[in-house]
Amino acid sequence: MSAQLVAAQADLDFLHSASVKLTAPMTALQAYCAMTSNIPGWLARAFRIRDFISRRFNVADIHGFSPRDPGHVPAVGEHLDFFTVEAISDHQLVLTSRDTHLAVMVCMDVEGQRLKVTTSVRCFNAFGRLYMLPVGLAHGSIVKRMLRNIESSGPGRQAA
Repeated sequence: MSAQLVAAQADLDFLHSASVKLTAPMTALQAYCAMTSNIPGWLARAFRIRDFISRRFNVADIHGFSPRDPGHVPAVGEHLDFFTVEAISDHQLVLTSRDTHLAVMVCMDVEGQRLKVTTSVRCFNAFGRLYMLPVGLAHGSIVKRMLRNIESSGPGRQAA
């Protein structure tokens, strides 16, 4: 299965991919719920700072992540935190967040015993590019930290 991207790869302003080995079965939605189940305080503060600054540029607050029940499967078009569900199956969850400054797509693919998380971004203006400077620098560490939540979400899961 190939990750979906928000635009053609040549047109992207940011592309990041990370993966984790799963030693027990997990759907893409279960992986999302595990990843967002235990957000560290520093990341919650970063979201609050982001919202405070972005509000001055008429960008909607995102409030960060909140724990959710993987038993409730959202439909295409519904929201998971600040993302819109674009596609959902046991093996793939595609989420987007779009505004006038940028478009973000997160594609979570479960391939056998591996979860791959791919984030792609297309910036539309200077504010979007400026916004992505700190986000781009921090994104890999944030995803790596969130993937650790999968390790602790149940027995038999380990990071790759």
